[in-house]
Amino acid sequence: MGKRAADLAYRAIKGTIRFFYPKYSCQGTEHIPREPVIIVGNHSQAHGPLAGELYMPVPRKTWCASQMMERKEVAAYAYQDFWAQNPKWTLWFYKGLSHAIVPLSVLLFNHAETIPVYRDTRILSTFRTTVQTLEAGTSVLIFPEKNGSHNNILYEFQDRFIDVAKLWYKRTGKALSFVPLYVCPARKTLYFGQAVSFDPTAPMDAERTRIRDTLMDRIRAMAEALPRHRVVPYRPQPKKNWPYNRPKEASAP
Repeated sequence: MGKRAADLAYRAIKGTIRFFYPKYSCQGTEHIPREPVIIVGNHSQAHGPLAGELYMPVPRKTWCASQMMERKEVAAYAYQDFWAQNPKWTLWFYKGLSHAIVPLSVLLFNHAETIPVYRDTRILSTFRTTVQTLEAGTSVLIFPEKNGSHNNILYEFQDRFIDVAKLWYKRTGKALSFVPLYVCPARKTLYFGQAVSFDPTAPMDAERTRIRDTLMDRIRAMAEALPRHRVVPYRPQPKKNWPYNRPKEASAP
């Protein structure tokens, strides 16, 4: 497929998704600083990236696993990351599906506003591109959940993305801000919380832990403050097993 045809195909697919996908509102946008920031949210399966692509209220680029952008790597990565935890009797279907989505994945993720995230020495390229994006006045959206449940709202966060703040400080002399985001499909809303800023005087290991934990705590707090609803977890699982944002209120005596 030529570049022009690929561009047209991407726009057509994005337009179709926008037509059928629910419209999201945004709350807490006053917490997003005027300067470019890193917005950090819960993945909410596909809802985080989709809602971010369609309804983010500020210019942004999204971190995307490089494997989803490279034809030879999509199938293995998608199967392992999305579907390998499904019941064994269904795995034949998901193995086939992981191969079927290759052309679509390559088209979408290479034409969307993405930054490829590498899991080898090329991660330096990811960091450089991220800093260049921030320098251009565009924020960066990251969904850092990984295997390992943290609480009923979130899986554990990776923390190496926080190292971008160190590079940003060296380049600009400014402390980068990280804005927590709670993606809530049940309420069709993106909730933004109070930012946490990088402290360039603190040891890097301590800053990774502090910023990661603060972001997770603020996302959890935003979720728990909302009316009771089901949380769409990072890992696919039957809807009946989706957790609630908080326990059911006790009945009045």
